[in-house]
Amino acid sequence: MATIRMLNSEETLSALPDLCDILSDCVNGGASVGFMLPFTDREATAFWQKVAKSVGNGDTIHVAAEMDGKIVGTVQVGLADKPNQPHRGDLMKLLVHRRARGLGLSRKLTERAEAEAVAKGRTLLVLDTATGSEAEAIYPRLGWQHVGIIPDYALFPDGRYCDTTIFYKRIGQVGSQLPLQKTDD
Repeated sequence: MATIRMLNSEETLSALPDLCDILSDCVNGGASVGFMLPFTDREATAFWQKVAKSVGNGDTIHVAAEMDGKIVGTVQVGLADKPNQPHRGDLMKLLVHRRARGLGLSRKLTERAEAEAVAKGRTLLVLDTATGSEAEAIYPRLGWQHVGIIPDYALFPDGRYCDTTIFYKRIGQVGSQLPLQKTDD
């Protein structure tokens, strides 16, 4: 049985060994998640340290799945910081270790991340994922809407070009708008 929980900045740093293991497993397994082969522990550590800082700044929501005292899955929501996008966030780096796949952790992680985003006032989430990947098949089952495909958007870890599929999902109270600020012009 998995426990799905939020990680604050300190908890993210204290979980570095598990988080680095998950990221390394995914990259070495061919996932196009922003890194190239050969992938080093140093790169993984630097990435998670940046995530911890972003969580500490309140710019990122970090959710983890834990089994038997070990983190085996993770996802983030980047909270848009532009003045005209206070309602939006980006679902990022849904990563589940290969040994923990098939247990519904992607669904549980995503649902918790969505709930936390709603609590932060978000009503729209977007994401991109490698076209044709196992991950791409997950999102429609979770209620995400397919927008389109961008060819040659990124690279797989081995250097091959990777098309990217864009998705969005409305969450929380849809349609409520912030009042427009009047200017003295």
